[in-house]
Amino acid sequence: MELVLAMDLRQNLVVHGKSGKRESYTPLDWGYSPTAEPPGYLDVVRPEFLYIADLDRIEGTGSHDAVVRQCAERVSRCYVDRGCRSPDDMLTGDHIKNVIGTETAGGDLLRYSGGYLSLDVKEGRVIPSGKTPEAFLADARDWHFDGCILLNLCAVGTESGIEGAKLATLRAAYDGRLFYGGGVATVHDLEAICAAGFDGAIIATALHRGAVPIEWIRRGTCC
Repeated sequence: MELVLAMDLRQNLVVHGKSGKRESYTPLDWGYSPTAEPPGYLDVVRPEFLYIADLDRIEGTGSHDAVVRQCAERVSRCYVDRGCRSPDDMLTGDHIKNVIGTETAGGDLLRYSGGYLSLDVKEGRVIPSGKTPEAFLADARDWHFDGCILLNLCAVGTESGIEGAKLATLRAAYDGRLFYGGGVATVHDLEAICAAGFDGAIIATALHRGAVPIEWIRRGTCC
């Protein structure tokens, strides 16, 4: 299973947040890296795979495209959510895989081709549709994405763990590549995600707290 480092960007710095409350996100001044400057941060952590959320662009207040491309050069694959609002918003560049989040993508997801669809989940429902993740994943079988990411926004940064009992149901709803992110706290959580048949997991806080070995992030796999 692929293990991906999550990195949120705001005002040209790596920030750490909790529960999706973006107004409270602050520069990441603890953990493995002594710097929150993105390229320098990656030079210390040295992940194989990277997921970037450009919070400024998602919120419509700025863009980190140049920084994202610099970061993508340092990894084998870089998944990038930059708040796509149409297919024209997809970013080009070496090692870049676009992530199209339901939060910003609009209602007609059939117009997209390629990239990963991020099911942005709050309080158990995909925003803004209000559908359950299982129902949304079943619909996604007919769309033209390379895979899906189930992103539990309320659990981001909380180390709250995952609901292992639901993983098999989620996996059964979608037959393409499927990643999980949000709330992963322990190696046991990763083992459960892997055992359920997911293709990848996205983590950050568990790494910086020392709950997941940094060697796993550097090789890009855990099981």
